[in-house]
Amino acid sequence: MPKNKKELASIKTTQNLIAIARKHFSKYGYAKTSLEAIVEELAITRGALYHHFKGKKELFLAVLNQVQTEVGANVEKEAMTSEDIWEQLTLGCVGFVEAATLEANRRILLIDAPNVIDWTEWRKIDNENSVALLEEQLLVIQEKGELVALDTRLMAHLISGALNDLSLYQAESDSLTKDAIQDAITYLLKGFRVNGHEG
Repeated sequence: MPKNKKELASIKTTQNLIAIARKHFSKYGYAKTSLEAIVEELAITRGALYHHFKGKKELFLAVLNQVQTEVGANVEKEAMTSEDIWEQLTLGCVGFVEAATLEANRRILLIDAPNVIDWTEWRKIDNENSVALLEEQLLVIQEKGELVALDTRLMAHLISGALNDLSLYQAESDSLTKDAIQDAITYLLKGFRVNGHEG
């Protein structure tokens, strides 16, 4: 249904708020990001911001959702560069680490998100994104009979935990090449493959 000018303007303001807030959260971190600086840059009142978001945490959640969506899109994009189901899993995991450690994402996703958001809420968000994508691919592999006899949800959590920690390590050190990340993930995933230890 076509939106009127007022609705379109509201959507545009929301998008602009998220874009500017993302820049501030990425550069300064959640604690040092000022709502005053965000509204000043956008040339709106603080009241206008509160019309769209209840406060800084809700604005941060909107930014985090955008980051998670982009990371998920990169995982799928990288995975789809191969037709081999195991290589899709590997490349998708590499795609996650690459996207999560981008300068625009790393502080928001890896540092602030687990600290700003209640742990239960953060787990829910992570489960609905990273873990869900992993489990989806593992189920495909399981249907082909190439997965060890473990629960796919369990495996997805194990892999997701390893990828999150690898991403933190890379974000802090920036010492790993893409090939090194792919090699490490390949060895990790081998353990979940039927007869993987033999290959």
